[in-house]
Amino acid sequence: MNELLMRRAIEGFLAEDLGRGDITSTAVVAEDSWATGRFVCKDQGVLAGLPAARMVFALLDGAVEFTPLLAEGAPLRPGQALATVRGPARAILAGERLALNLLQRASGVASLAAQAVAAVQGHKAKILDTRKTTPGLRWLEKYAARVGGAVNHRFGLDDAVLIKDNHLALAGGVGPALARAKAAVGPMVVIEVEVESLEQLAQALEAGAGVIMLDNMPAALMAQAVKLCAGRAVLEASGGLDLARLAEVAATGVDYISMGWLTSGAKPLDIGLDLEPAASGGPARS
Repeated sequence: MNELLMRRAIEGFLAEDLGRGDITSTAVVAEDSWATGRFVCKDQGVLAGLPAARMVFALLDGAVEFTPLLAEGAPLRPGQALATVRGPARAILAGERLALNLLQRASGVASLAAQAVAAVQGHKAKILDTRKTTPGLRWLEKYAARVGGAVNHRFGLDDAVLIKDNHLALAGGVGPALARAKAAVGPMVVIEVEVESLEQLAQALEAGAGVIMLDNMPAALMAQAVKLCAGRAVLEASGGLDLARLAEVAATGVDYISMGWLTSGAKPLDIGLDLEPAASGGPARS
């Protein structure tokens, strides 16, 4: 995980949530109160997001001790504790909701990614995420997809060239678009083009495309595309895919399968934090 991106994002999230301060905790919890608690999962899935949760409390108060009980990517079951926290009670309460939001979201993405990876087991196809991420949380969701076993597609528009249908419409077709892209970027920049038919695929191969996205193709047509390509380019299947279709698509022989719902459709895992009073100061207690 990119720690600089994570820190900047969480600083902004804390500013959004705290505003001028947590008036509830200030009103009802003594300033010198300490608390201890456990983060407990209430769902089955895959754990992700511990570094983000730790950062939340570190930014609020260096005296808060966040201790993971499991590793990133560990399987979770209902009732399982995944981390403990101990420190000044007001700081823990101030970061509770944000830490839970990040853990729940990341674990949900990792869990869905793991299901997708399992669905294509036995085939060469790898699962890719996309840019269909929650604004402000791309760093977290793409990290979580990796934790679940998926592979990151481009992180942003500056990572690689991806010529999609609207680009083709404005550039005059596959051939002209690829020619312009090759002339505009350096040799180390990946250039990918989206095609919707075997005719467009042939044009992309003739123009020397290195990566070709097969968009919204039936599996039978994808299999024909794989034969036509014959290893001359990397093939990525995309568009309208879900868990039920993954094995069928992977069996066509494509190299990658990308799915926006890996991030946009992931359901957050149910994770809670239960606190109780703790002795103040001194070393942490187990």
